[in-house]
Amino acid sequence: MSNTIDALALKKAFIAGANNLDKNKEYINELNVFPVPDGDTGTNMTLTILSAVKEVEAAPDDMKSIAKAMSTGSLRGARGNSGVILSQLLRGFSKKVQDARTIDVHVIADAFQKAVETAYKAVMKPKEGTILTVAKGVASKARECADADMSLAQFCDEVIEYGDAVLDSTPEMLPVLKEAGVVDSGGQGLMVVLKGAVDCLMGRVTVELSKNTGTVNVARTSTGAGNDSLSTADIKFGYCTEFIINLEKPYGEAEEDDLKSFLESIGDSIVCVSLDDIVKIHVHTNHPGQAFEKGLTLGYLTNMKIDNMRIEHHERVIGQAERDEAEKQEEERQHRKQEHKEPRKKYGFITVSMGDGLKTLFEELGADRVIEGGQTMNPSTEDMLNAIDDVNAENIFILPNNKNVVLAANQAATLCEDKNIIVIPTANAPQGISAMIAFDSTVDVDENRSAMKSAVKNVKSGQVTYSVRDTSIDGKAIKEGDIMGIGDKGLVSVGNDIENVTFELIADAVDEDSEVISIYNGADVSEEDAQKLAGRVEEAYPDVDVQCYYGGQPIYYYIVSVE
Repeated sequence: MSNTIDALALKKAFIAGANNLDKNKEYINELNVFPVPDGDTGTNMTLTILSAVKEVEAAPDDMKSIAKAMSTGSLRGARGNSGVILSQLLRGFSKKVQDARTIDVHVIADAFQKAVETAYKAVMKPKEGTILTVAKGVASKARECADADMSLAQFCDEVIEYGDAVLDSTPEMLPVLKEAGVVDSGGQGLMVVLKGAVDCLMGRVTVELSKNTGTVNVARTSTGAGNDSLSTADIKFGYCTEFIINLEKPYGEAEEDDLKSFLESIGDSIVCVSLDDIVKIHVHTNHPGQAFEKGLTLGYLTNMKIDNMRIEHHERVIGQAERDEAEKQEEERQHRKQEHKEPRKKYGFITVSMGDGLKTLFEELGADRVIEGGQTMNPSTEDMLNAIDDVNAENIFILPNNKNVVLAANQAATLCEDKNIIVIPTANAPQGISAMIAFDSTVDVDENRSAMKSAVKNVKSGQVTYSVRDTSIDGKAIKEGDIMGIGDKGLVSVGNDIENVTFELIADAVDEDSEVISIYNGADVSEEDAQKLAGRVEEAYPDVDVQCYYGGQPIYYYIVSVE
């Protein structure tokens, strides 16, 4: 085999790495240290790299174009801390390969080193025993092997073997990994990508690229453009999109209704049929990618087909559709132009939250945009940038309200050029609420940043959810299905009763200086049960103000805070 990689080989290897990650994302999700139902490292990394795949598939087969697509696609699509770090690794790698005609082991070693340098710079306090450690080990071994002038095949074998060894050592670097009996999930995700790419380079897997859209099969079927019985006047959605979801998440009536509602929001002619562990989807839409991304939240996809229904239809229909779209875009441009003519206000706010109750609370406190996301679906850097674009303000505060969203918010801030973006690194909704309450429109940006961060430090918070597997954390044995109370510093309480576990979590946070206890009940908790808990807390702490709110958040029965 050749000892160099050309542009087309790089494209195929990258897509193969992404496909391998997609195939293994649920396994990676299960490596989460806390056995909570929102383990999402695999999902975040997959959605990040698939965002890049879309651009890579469409890129010309030259090294610069492919490298740029890998970088920009992953940067804008990055979700969660693991996804942001992966995007930074790809960004550094791309910088080193973009000017190469072909890539040999020496270029790969240089690119790996640049990838690690770029990723470490993006993380304020890098922690060893994580994806960063695995990446650094891979880069170090790559340099050693390149200096030994190994063949590409031997180089790949040696680097992968060493990367696995570093991954296996991560539990010795992070005690929480060792106690939970898992390796670092982000590091595992990185190795899965590299192995998929190497398998492609070595010819063990193949990637077939069609002329226009890469691995997505663009086919013409009797339900699409060739169906003369379909009136051309009825075609307002141009792509007949079909795929099968191989379920990896619970799928009941609620999930089915949510899926159908989403499909109706982006198209028509919808067929959504479930059988055992698969769901067959058919939808006419102008945004096939959105349908695919929604499907990915439930499992992995197969049998993907996109049929451009406009290609073989009468030019009049196509022309009218294009004119309608052009008019719509022109209206949107005029709207934005008019909005930007209006003077920008001094301050704006973007928050991230999951649950209709919490969304309402943030809006009442003055949030201009509430991005839906958090525990189960981390918003991407592009989601942040779109929200920033929508807020007509000079200075915009972003409250991520989740530790796993902070890096994406920071990345969006660095990519925004015409507004001052201030990220307050809130880890949960109560911290975000306290930060917004601390805001004072009469003082400057720096004073507000300081006041909001100080307010966050005064909040002790916790969350109550259930365990998805047997494990041990902080010396506490946990069984699948147990209720867990998780505080700022780790696991606080475990039991079988939601109220008792929540009460213990609150009791652990209350001290002689506590003044306010806030309780936000989730979608799966009745108002009656929430009021019962609040009454018990009031009785136990008569000198503390107890406030109970409907949060509506999924997954977490309660979110609580003590200030």
